[in-house]
Amino acid sequence: MTAELGDLYQEVILEHSKAPRNFRRPAAANHEAEGYNPLCGDRCSVYIEMDGEAIKEIGFQGSGCAISRASASMMTQMVKGKTKAEAAKLFEQFHQLVTGKDEAARADELGKMAVFAGVSKFPARVKCATLAWHTMQSALEHNKKPEPVSTESAREL
Repeated sequence: MTAELGDLYQEVILEHSKAPRNFRRPAAANHEAEGYNPLCGDRCSVYIEMDGEAIKEIGFQGSGCAISRASASMMTQMVKGKTKAEAAKLFEQFHQLVTGKDEAARADELGKMAVFAGVSKFPARVKCATLAWHTMQSALEHNKKPEPVSTESAREL
């Protein structure tokens, strides 16, 4: 990755962290989950309004590092309108990207989420980047608020 591209990626992450998209609880949310990353202190709640198998609306609230907030912001933009199965596939692709297991192919498929490819060089940050995704998966699996998701119990590396 060139220095210019790395700078651009950093700008995108910082911009989404400072002004996160969908940082709210949708009024008609019927699925939700909480997530926590004890290593970094990130906290994330994901709220989803499902229409059958489709994610009609999605939002998040919480606090955390720039990577965690930016990932949650960009995730909500990416999965809105997708089915549960499509969201699960995107999560798997994102996970492969941030763990460095399939960086090139996943970057093409993930579009703007490719800005997180560099996270694979910092294993502790993988949990920051995937917290919102794990939390979303938990929300999709339960329509009542489940036990909080912890990155210490989540599959990572």
